[in-house]
Amino acid sequence: MYLFSSIWNADNWATRGGLDKTNWSNAPFLSSYQKFNADACMWEDPFPACVSTTGENWWDKPAAWTLTDAQKLDYAWARRNFLIYDYCQDTQRFNGTFPAECSVEPL
Repeated sequence: MYLFSSIWNADNWATRGGLDKTNWSNAPFLSSYQKFNADACMWEDPFPACVSTTGENWWDKPAAWTLTDAQKLDYAWARRNFLIYDYCQDTQRFNGTFPAECSVEPL
């Protein structure tokens, strides 16, 4: 497994249709990864088959796989007040064929 990251000019699609421009004077943009370890699997509803159910870690417990009612309200508030771009709503970019993760309903 490897990790790849890149920076590209997405001014025309990832910035509310170009309303928010990238400030390139802040370059160079750097990222680094040390001792990075990802333990992941493909999401399946209601939870991935590969998820551990041992309960040894907080993320192995059902409470970590869903949001409480209060967390759902907080999530909706944050989306309304802070979301700038949602590629799962970008019909021009994907021409109606969205990535698989767009079908997962977070609430």
